[in-house]
Amino acid sequence: MAESYKSRADVPERYTWDTSGLFVGDEAADAAFEEVRALPAELESWKGRALESAEGLLAFLRLEDEVTIKVARLYEYAARKADEDTRVGRYQDMLARQRSLMASVDAAKSWFEPALLSLDEATLDAWCEECEGLGTYRRALDKIRALAKHVLTPELEALLAKAQEMAASPEVGFSMLNDADLRFADALDSKGEAHPITHGSYGTALISPDRTLRENAYKSVYGSYRGVRNTSAALLAAQMKQLEFFATARGYKNTLDASLAPTEVPRAVYESLIESVHRNAPAMHRYMALRARALGLEQARYWDVYVPIVKMPERRYSFEEACDLMLEALAPLGEDYLAVVRRAIDERWIDVYETPGKASGAYSSGGRGLTPLILLNFMGTLEDVFTLVHEMGHSLHTYLASKAQPTRYADYEMFVAEVASTTNEMLLMRYLLDHAADDAERAYLLDDLCGKFKGTLYRQTMFAEFEMLANDASQAGEGVGAEANSRRYRALNELYYGPAVLTDEDIALEWSRIPHFYYDYYVYVYATSFAAAVALSDKILADGAPAVERYLGFLAGGSSKPPLELLAGAGVDMASGKAVDDALVRFGQVVDELDGLI
Repeated sequence: MAESYKSRADVPERYTWDTSGLFVGDEAADAAFEEVRALPAELESWKGRALESAEGLLAFLRLEDEVTIKVARLYEYAARKADEDTRVGRYQDMLARQRSLMASVDAAKSWFEPALLSLDEATLDAWCEECEGLGTYRRALDKIRALAKHVLTPELEALLAKAQEMAASPEVGFSMLNDADLRFADALDSKGEAHPITHGSYGTALISPDRTLRENAYKSVYGSYRGVRNTSAALLAAQMKQLEFFATARGYKNTLDASLAPTEVPRAVYESLIESVHRNAPAMHRYMALRARALGLEQARYWDVYVPIVKMPERRYSFEEACDLMLEALAPLGEDYLAVVRRAIDERWIDVYETPGKASGAYSSGGRGLTPLILLNFMGTLEDVFTLVHEMGHSLHTYLASKAQPTRYADYEMFVAEVASTTNEMLLMRYLLDHAADDAERAYLLDDLCGKFKGTLYRQTMFAEFEMLANDASQAGEGVGAEANSRRYRALNELYYGPAVLTDEDIALEWSRIPHFYYDYYVYVYATSFAAAVALSDKILADGAPAVERYLGFLAGGSSKPPLELLAGAGVDMASGKAVDDALVRFGQVVDELDGLI
């Protein structure tokens, strides 16, 4: 069952993550920072000589990898400690210091890309053939050269690098407002009992069978966001302007193109996702109408869209039970995969419970040479079990890619970042459906699966469309204040969810509480990854070992190939949009089956 702790000090150690793999404490991190402070100057010292010979180029690239790992370790430590309690000034200061260091590193090597572009292709080809070790970097070098027209002079690249620290300000400001400062009023249930509302407990309240509690929790949260709507709009406007600044400086037509080009994903993939979901909006409208009917409502409200419509005895999971269920559901991925999952549990990769000041939501972090760490705010619901499985997918992706790839390719592109996590979710859902005790439990799970389609494939696409529209409006000099954002957001809700849900002025403010709008067009990958995960989980369960081998090869691929090519190797066609269309057809089938059962 979910535990409640008034302070982090009260949480048993086994439920907290172990950051000692990064640094054994603040003093060690501070000492490492002092050592790393000299690295920007060392990178700068290679200017003018790194491209004099193949050996010089290789030496610089290896130094760059070394710096990447050392700086990432420092940043990870500061960020994870800061997220343990966002109110602790020391770690916020440490995090700011690391961001400054990262900006200095970027500035110190900003000369490299312009210099590389001045090197002729024949010379680079010869160097890569004659210098052992340089060939490893060829793909990375070719990616830089492919974006040649967007690389500026060394002086301008240095200026843009220095601006990166300033560009992080909107996200930092939103995080402080959202996680550290914002408070929600208690919500009364139908018996008049007060329920504390936090970021973590809000989701639990929205699935309560007590409609009064759901409504009051909804109004509590949006009442707080309404009170800061102008500040939220200003922060989001600043985020969009900083994206526009960098896009314009690099010669891109708009911020979306600037975001997608380095990831090797065509703009058509983003646009076709939105078009596919628009075409299949009637399936979501049918599901919303089914929900309203099952709840005995002529028209649902937005505090009704998460509560299960099939009555089942409320089930709460202890963290240990959640871990056992995760291991059973992921068994089709093989014993080697499960062994790493067990390590994650036993070696404390996971920070489990919500405490005052802790960062909201959930995530997995890590990278080359770093233990992947998972932040949860576990409340014991089935959704929390799915969140655990989801974040574990991220961590295994990070772990396997880091283990298999050299530093330069250990990270994976944004486009595939949510595939492993969502595939894990699909495997958990299929396991639960296969072990459903009766039609009532199956209907309950099908409703939950419909909710995942709604929350990931539809809702995240709606987010992606809002982000594109808002950024386009910002670049065109149109309104991006609170009223304009709410007007756009309300219209999208009506389009995506249909007439069975009554849109209100509160849901129109939802844009103000979405942290992913500060992640530079990240949200669309949740939707595309969900579609890929539907296909991958089907293949894993249907084909067994061959499909698992292809899938694990995809995870281990990191960024060694373009993301669409890596997915194609696992058997999923994302380039044509077929996977999205197939997933939406599946959603319609699930809605039909659910309708037949209730």
